[in-house]
Amino acid sequence: MKLRELVGRAPKRGFELPPWLDRLLATGIVSNDPDVVRRQRCVNVGAYALAGNTLSHLIINSVHDFRGLLPVNVYNIGMIVLLLLIPRLHRYGELAAGMALSTLVLFAHMFVVWSFGLASDIHIYFTSAGAILFFFGVQHWRLFLFFFVLYVLALLVASNFAPVEGWAIPHDDAFRELLSSQAMINTILLNAAILFYALAALRRAEVQLQDQYERSEALIEAVMPPPIAERLKSGEESIADRIPMLSVMFADLVGFTEAAHDRTPEEVVRFLDGLVRSFDALCAQCGAEKIKTIGDSYMAAAGFDGRAAEGAVAVGRLALTVSEAIGKQPPLGGRQLRLRIGIHSGPATAGVIGDTRFSYDVWGDAVNTASRMESYGEPGRIQVSEAFRSRAADAFAFEERGITEFKGIGAARTYFLVGAGAKD
Repeated sequence: MKLRELVGRAPKRGFELPPWLDRLLATGIVSNDPDVVRRQRCVNVGAYALAGNTLSHLIINSVHDFRGLLPVNVYNIGMIVLLLLIPRLHRYGELAAGMALSTLVLFAHMFVVWSFGLASDIHIYFTSAGAILFFFGVQHWRLFLFFFVLYVLALLVASNFAPVEGWAIPHDDAFRELLSSQAMINTILLNAAILFYALAALRRAEVQLQDQYERSEALIEAVMPPPIAERLKSGEESIADRIPMLSVMFADLVGFTEAAHDRTPEEVVRFLDGLVRSFDALCAQCGAEKIKTIGDSYMAAAGFDGRAAEGAVAVGRLALTVSEAIGKQPPLGGRQLRLRIGIHSGPATAGVIGDTRFSYDVWGDAVNTASRMESYGEPGRIQVSEAFRSRAADAFAFEERGITEFKGIGAARTYFLVGAGAKD
């Protein structure tokens, strides 16, 4: 997939909860840190799941014996209210709600165990202590370990010192058997709810990470030749290569400044975007590498792999195809623009430069002379150096231009590339 398509597509989200549930789980969260948000949402899941568990006990207790269990029912109502208020504590710190929830459940549940005794198996809820890790995360493992040890100690204390029947409606063995079954089922549901959400959040993070990875890969490959991109991703810090013979092409739009003078920015950008995108596609077809665009000038090269002859042929084919492509482009400002193209083969240095906006660039004789070939050329024609012609003579037809005086280079014999074939 192309970079433009990746950037333009909607980010992948992974597993999606219903919008109303997603908003509910985000209650009270003010942090913008994705890691903190995931942990705080796990706290909310735990608080709501425990509130639902408490409500189920309230209903069962009320149906069985409302008056006889009135103190426990009042406790359950208070617990539901407190659990639903837990998300409001997120604003006081990333760990505040998790610590409050863990502490509240620890001490409140001891009351319930002593109320109904060990025969009800209510103390099984202490075995869900491992879920506290989702509230604090592994980065706060010491805090998790502190609460985990407290829960283990609470379980040991309850198992050894809590009464068998408890003070609430003693001798009602049938009710305690019902509580035991309810506690077993609710423990499974509580653990499942927290684990399900934690794994769903992990899956979402993995999908988003993969999406960002694809975008970064496409970005690197868009600004670097594939071999350079691989070296960069492998950890090579300094990339600088000496290329004995590189073929470089410059293509410049003749009359672009005048044609764009009275055009709107949108119209100019639309024209250049369509042109450059078509040139990029032709680069890929011909086996050349786009280096950069400088205003309305397009630079490409080939031969980075050391195969000078094949690189020269690739650049020559590219020059011919872009010459044809410009004629198919729509006019700009009522003018049908033409290209002035220059090519040269020579030694060059290539490497990655910059930090915040690094780029792959090329310097040296191949670049300087190719630029002169273009600037001293003729509109609609492809001027090439004698060095390029000597490497691509078997693949193209040339027309000799003669001796031309170039600034910074001196007199040099040049040719016009006129088409494919083995003619001189």
